Parts: sequence; C-alpha cells; structure tokens
Amino acid sequence: MVQYTEHTLKNGLKLIVHQDRNAPIVCLNLLYKVGSRNEDPHKTGFAHLFEHLMFGGSKHIQNFDEPLQQVGGENNAFTSPDITNYYITIPSNNVETAFWLESDRMLGLSFDPKVLEVQRKVVIEEFKQRYLNQPYGDLWLKLRPLAYKVHPYQWATIGKEIKHIEDATMDDVKAFFGRFYDPSNAVLVVAGDISEERALELTEKWFGPIPSNGPVEQQLPAEPRQEESRFLEIKNDVPASAIYKAYHMPGRMGKDYHSADLMSDLLGRGKSSILHQRLVNDLHWMSSVSAYVTGSVDPGLLTITGKVNEGQDMEKVNQEIEAILDRTLNKSLDADSVQKLKNQAEATMVFSETELLNRAMGLAYANFLGETNLINDELDIVKSVTGEDMINMAREVIRPSNCSTIYYLQDN
Repeated sequence: MVQYTEHTLKNGLKLIVHQDRNAPIVCLNLLYKVGSRNEDPHKTGFAHLFEHLMFGGSKHIQNFDEPLQQVGGENNAFTSPDITNYYITIPSNNVETAFWLESDRMLGLSFDPKVLEVQRKVVIEEFKQRYLNQPYGDLWLKLRPLAYKVHPYQWATIGKEIKHIEDATMDDVKAFFGRFYDPSNAVLVVAGDISEERALELTEKWFGPIPSNGPVEQQLPAEPRQEESRFLEIKNDVPASAIYKAYHMPGRMGKDYHSADLMSDLLGRGKSSILHQRLVNDLHWMSSVSAYVTGSVDPGLLTITGKVNEGQDMEKVNQEIEAILDRTLNKSLDADSVQKLKNQAEATMVFSETELLNRAMGLAYANFLGETNLINDELDIVKSVTGEDMINMAREVIRPSNCSTIYYLQDN
C-alpha cells in the first residue's frame, strides 16, 4: 500500500506527497498533461521538442544540469503520446535546489533562439538516427497512420515528419509553452525523505507564485470503430522480414483494459506463450514473436509482432497467427493459466513499487488518469479479471476487421 496525501495550490497545481524515510533521498516527479496527442496535426513533435528545450535554460537559470549535479542530484525526462514527465532524484538535505530548478522551468523558459536552434538540430538528428536510419525504425511512423485515421495517436511522439520541427518558430514555441506548461496542467509528486509539511512549504514557496492561465480545455476526436482489415507492405534493408498486427482495444481506464493486457501476455509474453510455443518452438517459422498493449489513455492497440525466419512465406505465417488467435478465442481458458498470468502481473507491479522513483511516477500517472488511489487499487482490479472476461474482450477486439497488418519485408 502506497501512502500519500494530496493538495491543490491556488494556481491549480496538484501536489502529492509520499513519505519514505528508508534512505536520505527525495524524488520530485513533475508530470505535464501534454503528449503528442495534444499537438496540432500540422505542428507535430512539439511535446518531444519541449522535453529537450526544458533542459536548455529557464527564466533565471542558464544551465539546468550544473547546479543540480553540484548538490548530488540526477534528472531525466520522457515524452509519450499522453504525457511529458520530468524527474529529479536528490539527497534530501539539498532538496530545495530541486524545487528551485523545476519551478523556474515552469515559470518560463529562456526562449533563447540559440537554444531553439541547438535543440531543433538534436531532435532532427534523433529523428534520422532512430526512425529513418536504423532497421524497422520507421515501423511506427507507418503503423500508427494505418491504424488511426482520426485520433492524434496517428503520429509518433517524434512527429509526423521532420519538416514540422524544421519549421517551428519561436512564436510556435512560446504558444505551446503558454498553453500546456501551466501549473493547472501539471501534477507534482514529492516522494522520499521529507515530511508532508516541508514538502507543502517548499511547493508553496517555489510553485505557488507562478501564475496560471487556467486548465487546458481540449476535445480530441474519437477514433471510429474499425470495420475493415487494413494492410501495408514495406520493403527495406532489414536483417529479417517481420510481421506486425495491431488491434484497437480499450483505453487505460476502460473496463476491459486489464483483460486485454492479460490476453496479450497469454498470447505473447515470454517463451511459454501461445504464439511462441507454436510459431517458434513447434513450426520454426519465426525466430521471435511477442504481444503487448500500448497502454494508451485513449483507446490504444494490442499489438502482435515478430521476426520471420528466412525462406518462410509471410502469408502462411499470417494465416497461422490468425488460426492460433481463432482457436484461442473459441475455447475457455483454464483457471490455472489465468492465475499464472495474474501472478506474473502482480509480480511485475509489486517489484516496480520497490523503487522510490517508480512510486513517484506511479502516483503522478494515477492522478493524471483521474484516480490517484489507482496505484493501490489496480492490483485488485487485475486479480478480479476472469478467463471469461478475457475471452469476451478478445472476441470484440481480436477481430480480422479490427486489424491493421504490416509485412515488413527484407529487400534483397
């Protein structure tokens, strides 16, 4: 059970305090409710660009990392389709430095044109290296727009195309910051060797004076139900041909989300999974195969992916995957198999909570989802899933007409 207390500042900033005196460290986790799904379709990649810009100097601090490193602190960040998350781990006796640094970034960036140009080049180079110039790197640049036709999940966090970042102006940057990097659009978790009173005092001192423009109001378009199978073939210089199959599934707070998550584990988590046993061990048609869910806030994807052995017919492999899925969906799941899946899920969740930073992130994300105590309730939700729940969900989700398939072929 993760203990915590919650507060809301007058400017709308959500504060969650989690005390843990086991080690003399404190984690500050600051989640901004902005990801690639919140972007203008004609100006994509901005959430990820801002993850870089936030380390390029703020209103009163030219270099973010240097003063933090001088007091033994570490920091990093990540961007997803749903959120941008910044975190600092610091010795508890130097914790105010973290409040000072993080609050100054929220107060305002330096908006130095040189910083924008430097970070623009960094992001463009990342786009080229990670997405264009490595094997299978462009897969999600192709799969997302195949699966999504309306919802902004149709582009990756890096953006639709390099040109959107190349054309980003300082006015664009200021407008994005002013809208989304607002205290009312953020969740701050202070976790570790600090009292609730001290955490609240420092939060009020450093974040309380930051003005707010009010909560972000944004209505995202809902993705229509997919009623026809979709297909794309790609040929490229890759080590092996691969197959990707994506099915629309419930969002993170949907009642069948955990049924879908457990079903993906049954199908493709580890060497004992159904797909691995048949396609890798028995038939030797594939060298690897897995299944997983994207975990998106809005309806996401249950994805099956794997590398196909040389000489195998891709169409035959695809037909066998669909046959395996059909057999799985047309029989009941035995209680022992379901319990094993739930045990694996429980072990993963319990293990993740041993790390202070993971607890801080978990509290911030649960609050973002609208239910902070989900960090404590989620395991019971997982345990309540039945085999019948999983099959009923799968019959709705794992439909041929709900599938987007990509053959990523080795171009010899």
